[in-house]
Amino acid sequence: MTNEAHPDTVLIIDFGSQVTQLIARRVREAGVYSEIVPFQLAEDAFHRIGPKAVILSGGPASTTEMGSPRAPQIVFDAGIPVLGICYGEQTMCAQLGGKVEGGHHREFGRAFLDIEDECALFAGVWAKGTRHQVWMSHGDRVTSIPEGFRVVGTSTGAPFAAIADEKRRFYAVQFHPEVVHTPDGAKLLSNFVHKIAGLADDWTMAAYREQAVQAIRDQVGNGKVICALSGGVDSSVAALLIHEAVGDQLTCILVDHGLMRKNEAAEVVAMFREHYNLPLILVNAQDRFIGALEGESDPEKKRKTIGRLFIEVFEEEAHKLGGADFLAQGTLYPDVIESVSFTGGPSVTIKSHHNVGGLPERMNMKLVEPLRELFKDEVRVLGKELGLPEHFIGRHPFPGPGLAIRCPGGITREKLEILREADAIYLDEIRKAGLYDAIWQAFAVLLPVQTVGVMGDGRTYEFVCALRAVTSVDGMTADFYHYDMEFLGRAATRIINEVKGVNRVVYDVTSKPPGTIEWE
Repeated sequence: MTNEAHPDTVLIIDFGSQVTQLIARRVREAGVYSEIVPFQLAEDAFHRIGPKAVILSGGPASTTEMGSPRAPQIVFDAGIPVLGICYGEQTMCAQLGGKVEGGHHREFGRAFLDIEDECALFAGVWAKGTRHQVWMSHGDRVTSIPEGFRVVGTSTGAPFAAIADEKRRFYAVQFHPEVVHTPDGAKLLSNFVHKIAGLADDWTMAAYREQAVQAIRDQVGNGKVICALSGGVDSSVAALLIHEAVGDQLTCILVDHGLMRKNEAAEVVAMFREHYNLPLILVNAQDRFIGALEGESDPEKKRKTIGRLFIEVFEEEAHKLGGADFLAQGTLYPDVIESVSFTGGPSVTIKSHHNVGGLPERMNMKLVEPLRELFKDEVRVLGKELGLPEHFIGRHPFPGPGLAIRCPGGITREKLEILREADAIYLDEIRKAGLYDAIWQAFAVLLPVQTVGVMGDGRTYEFVCALRAVTSVDGMTADFYHYDMEFLGRAATRIINEVKGVNRVVYDVTSKPPGTIEWE
């Protein structure tokens, strides 16, 4: 969508912090649309978007080093509010005449901020003379602030932990208000967008739905659209939104590649054909996918093989339909951000199955990605707005490569079937225990390890099954779910007794810090 749909946008300039996406989420939770751009693209984005306010993120660089990232000067010359966070404070000070030095007392983790003076950023949240917990992550620190600024908060390691120039509406903090470890941080960001920038809280899913439907109609016109329906929440919401916009110009294609959860294909077909009456083609491509994957152990080759075969199937189905002008998919905003990450990093690898940024030229189709501005939890809210049932909206995420990445090592039909059955039993036990909605994602993994066991009077030599369950909001960070041993014992016993091929079950207690890829 163009900026006409979001006239009151907050631009977030990303300097490489692992939690930059959390800034965007907090701003959106305050009812204001936000967009993230890497610092190298910030000036072009500023002209394109015309933001009403700017937030400068944290980052790993040091302003004391030659060539370190900077904000475009237009940000400070445009007369709009600017908030600097961590590295964002440091570059703001360095660019406006202050001073930043390294080698001082570092602060990482929990710290305490002493409020030295009142300011609009703290209004109604923190009063002068009080002390509050914040989250720090810095080695350098500001040692001199630019003219026009005053100190409003200090900490043990940062004498300029919060500063304000209220005449220019420039504010900066050394701590991270976007993370939950700064308990009142979301309120500070809300103050910035509402009290300081004066923006209304009108970023809602009802408004987004209306804007998205019109944007889809404008893009598609009279063209034909095929939608890559996986059965997950993202592609399902995208399909319903597009169908609302263009009706029977849309045909959904569900590729049963043999890597889906138990009975999943049948359930998706029943819901979309019978309940929503969407045109839906089910393609049985199990032999094709599993045949190409059989014996392959390299996880990235698995992803690329699956992505290539998906494209081939969609090409063939589009040809059968007499051609298609557009391919729709449920790309989300984190996919888009990571695909243009200025740090390079693993994003190309992580998102290799998403086709973010384009399709092979031979397909002669354009992408329709109506969810590319949304985070995962926002997609769920939109799904509710579109009338998807609660049990479906709350389904745990299931990445496109499906069971292929939950079967490390070489893939065989036998191993996939073992995994499918174990996964179904695990999820069944979670539902019976009333835990499904308390867990963000749970799944079984068939490890490439076989162990000797004793069952009855005989020895077995079978696979080890790992169980995974995490709590999260959007998958950026996650912690393992703290089951009690009674539940784990019950689930493990069922899997061992009912799934031929598994004789041992383990529980994975790995947490997922920011910036890591999905456990697989």
